Amino acid sequence: MLKQIQKIIPKKFRKDTLSIPVVRLQGAIGMSSGPMRQGLNLASVAQSLDRAFSMKAAPAVALIVNSPGGSPVQSRLIFKRIRDLAKEKEKDVLVFVEDVAASGGYMIAVAGDEIFVDPSSIVGSIGVVSAGFGFPELLKKAGIERRVYTAGENKAILDPFQPEKPDDIAYLKSLQLEIHEVFRDLVKERRGDVLADDPSLFTGRFWTGRAARDLGLVDGIGGLREVLKERYGAKAEAKLISPPRGLFGRRTSGVGVSALSGHNDVSALGQDIGAGVVGASLAAVEERSLWARYGL
Repeated sequence: MLKQIQKIIPKKFRKDTLSIPVVRLQGAIGMSSGPMRQGLNLASVAQSLDRAFSMKAAPAVALIVNSPGGSPVQSRLIFKRIRDLAKEKEKDVLVFVEDVAASGGYMIAVAGDEIFVDPSSIVGSIGVVSAGFGFPELLKKAGIERRVYTAGENKAILDPFQPEKPDDIAYLKSLQLEIHEVFRDLVKERRGDVLADDPSLFTGRFWTGRAARDLGLVDGIGGLREVLKERYGAKAEAKLISPPRGLFGRRTSGVGVSALSGHNDVSALGQDIGAGVVGASLAAVEERSLWARYGL
């Protein structure tokens, strides 16, 4: 009779199970969010992280990371939120890498007290990159004159429609070096005691999961389910914490129907939607290029 009663009680209330909250951190970091796509940024994951770390009975929070990187600012903001919550709630953080945790994706991964990977996961790329296109010759061939007016001599540096200037490139590289230093210091702070003495660690190179383990970038090879059961017993189970859902059941990041209510002009709303579609398409191309760097 007791067993029959236990079967109809939700799992989270049963004493014979131990639920470990799991938050999935998926996608390029800092890409624009909207009705058609969901970017990975602090706004999109904050509520899920808060809910996961608020599960009092859970001794740890598990994070699934699958990201080729993106915005260094959003990467560090997510990293910091995870560490702040771990300290506040006194919980361990276990990170499980799927296809890739590279660049900003790895910055998020090092928020874990332990990092587990698949042997074929791609890990690393501790560096900073800026990329774009230049079109000055194209404009000349098309007979188009570029006109730019600024207040401030540096306001239009690195304009893709004008020839590159050595001073502009030098300034951009100085910014990259600063950001790279922040990234490098963060990794050393979190994993300095286990990192291998390898000169290629901070060059932007990336490795498979097995090689990353040998370099000290991660702790072990293992999947979510097997590690949780090995660590917390056979009764441990993963509980996925999903983002809240808003209009049409889509996942939200704090922007709901009220964002549309300010449009009294239907044509203006249509223009905004059209612009959003174009923006989302361009962002999708940019995101695809990030994944392609790692053969994915």
